[in-house]
Amino acid sequence: MTMIPDDDPSRSLTVASPDAPGTTHISLVGNTYTMLITGEQTNGRYCLIDMRVPDGGGPPPHRHDFEEMFTILEGEIEFTFRGEKHVARAGSTVNIPANAPHNFRNVSGAPARMLCMCTPAGQDEYFMRIGDVVAGPDAPAPRLSADELAERRRRAAELAPAYRSEFL
Repeated sequence: MTMIPDDDPSRSLTVASPDAPGTTHISLVGNTYTMLITGEQTNGRYCLIDMRVPDGGGPPPHRHDFEEMFTILEGEIEFTFRGEKHVARAGSTVNIPANAPHNFRNVSGAPARMLCMCTPAGQDEYFMRIGDVVAGPDAPAPRLSADELAERRRRAAELAPAYRSEFL
């Protein structure tokens, strides 16, 4: 008697590259998020996002009911976890437990890059619904008017509960 289910041949191997044609790049809060592996590709198990964070970039304080793991590829990122600051440098991995208040900010004076895995998936879809599609991982963020910025914030706040997130 086997303990694991049979292979599902309807699922295929995924090889992801941030530079591959057809890859979605999202500009959000000054960062560029590249959707490497989506929840659609993993049956909702997880998503993997390549995050390019310029100096000064990062989201506001928030929390969500899913696990989030970051591996710093380049530069360094300051994480605030339950009110305490921690600096993670290239090669480090940071795990944020579900429901814990946190945020991150690049205060290093140079660009940073990290991989973010969320399990289960959903954050990828949320980012695609609230951000702006850009041409590539190094594409400039669109210049948004004050009204457009206000609309992005309104949409992010309105959709946050549907994606199990809360801004603090």
